[in-house]
Amino acid sequence: MTARKKLLTRFEPGHGFSRQDWDEVEAAEASFTDEDLKAARPFAEVFPDLAESLRRSRGRPKSDSPKVSTTIRLSQSVLDHFKAGGPGWQTRIDEALKKAAGIK
Repeated sequence: MTARKKLLTRFEPGHGFSRQDWDEVEAAEASFTDEDLKAARPFAEVFPDLAESLRRSRGRPKSDSPKVSTTIRLSQSVLDHFKAGGPGWQTRIDEALKKAAGIK
């Protein structure tokens, strides 16, 4: 889970943008009129191809054979053995079970 970032309401240095950048954005927001806001259209309506490509490219590609979450009770010695190998111990258990079942 990612931490929420604080919403800046005034310029603070060290966030990757300059005072000039901050002032230009502030000035742009202040220059919008009610008519501008009424005429505004959603991004997906103005740039449908780009919006679709952004929707498609988000996240991880779908797997042809997704793994299924389950609960399994293992002896402590088996768990200790696989965890001693470091990160990826669940994958190693999965591989050992596939090998034992003759699946690949």
